[in-house]
Amino acid sequence: MDTILQFLIDWGYWGLFIGSFIAGSVIPFSSEAVLAACVGPLGLDPIVSTLAATAGNVAGGMTCYWMGHLGKMEWIEKYFHVKKEKLDRAERFVHGRGAWMAFFAFIPILGSAISIVLGMMRANIWIVMLSMTIGKILRYALLVWGVVEASVLITQP
Repeated sequence: MDTILQFLIDWGYWGLFIGSFIAGSVIPFSSEAVLAACVGPLGLDPIVSTLAATAGNVAGGMTCYWMGHLGKMEWIEKYFHVKKEKLDRAERFVHGRGAWMAFFAFIPILGSAISIVLGMMRANIWIVMLSMTIGKILRYALLVWGVVEASVLITQP
């Protein structure tokens, strides 16, 4: 895992995009670690880094939406290893609230299930994409703010 993380960090913004895409899909991965390393020690631009991470993570989330839109439960369980119990939990969370629940797609573990369920429900793709983007950019902006503030505190005498 450290080798993959270092590879993505070495690629800068593109590595950040790829790592965030992977994390936004059904593959467990920490895009936050790549983002913190890029903004902190590497000193990449915080705004561009936030945008690259958000774009990759939303693309990964929309991939989950597409998988749900296909509606093949056996494929989702067999190839993507998302258990029916997790989808049922996400469906209860989303039920009656609609596409705006994609805002919570940033939640670890449950986020990809939320996106899949929204795809299965055929939720409005534009609202899903907008609310997912808002949730993910807020999460990354908060993380970047914390990293920048921490680095300022560390460098002050």
